[in-house]
Formats: sequence, structure tokens, C-alpha cells
Amino acid sequence: MTSILEQIKFDKTGDGLVPAMIQDVNTKDVLMLGFMNREALQKTLDTGKVTFWQRSRQKLWTKGETSGNVLKFVSLRINCNEDSLLVLAEPVGATCHTGHPTCYYREAEPSGEDWKTITEPQFDPDEVYKTAS
Repeated sequence: MTSILEQIKFDKTGDGLVPAMIQDVNTKDVLMLGFMNREALQKTLDTGKVTFWQRSRQKLWTKGETSGNVLKFVSLRINCNEDSLLVLAEPVGATCHTGHPTCYYREAEPSGEDWKTITEPQFDPDEVYKTAS
């Protein structure tokens, strides 16, 4: 029997990653887009906490490591080309590092000239992500 991991086209872009769109299982809001490699997806399946490959730091990153705002894994879907994932999750707290419930918290003005914020932050990122001076 073939594992689902063997059916996903991680290497299509040459970096061993696949885009993973995260959706709130209850509200159906799109929360964020991340990238997963085999290890990140396996850790997600094993732990029940959504984990990504952090491209900027070249390491695994489990959502909520710093903020405590985890994404509880619910289910996994794959697109018809087997080269992108849809992860249904239950967010615990705000998903976006800006404090907003979703990373998609801005909407284009009807004029197309600017963005308007459509949700309020749930936490102050300066307090949550304090850095050592």
C-alpha cells in the first residue's frame, strides 16, 4: 500500500516543498498559506499540530511555538494535480503574526487604490513576540 506522502508532488518546484493552504474547519475562513516538506507533513500527522517548513530559516516550524496560537490538525485534502494541499484546522487564538485571526485580513477598496482592514487584531504582536534588546 502506498503512503499518501508518496503521492504528493513535493519536488515539482525543485525545492521539496508543497504549498499548504490552511482553512478554519468551522468558519471556512482561509487562515494562511504555508509550505510543507515530507517531514513537516509527517510531524503534522504525528502530533496533531500543523507544522511547516520555514523557508527563511530553513527549519521546521510548528505554528504557535512562540505565540501559543496553534493550529489543531483536523484533516488533509489534496488538489487534482497532487501538488498543493488544503489543511483543515481548528485555530487556537489568532493565526496571523500581526494578531489578526487570519493572514487575509485586508480587502481591496472598490476603487482598487488601497486596502482596508476587515478584522481586528486579537493580540498585540509587540507583546507576544518581544525580542531581547
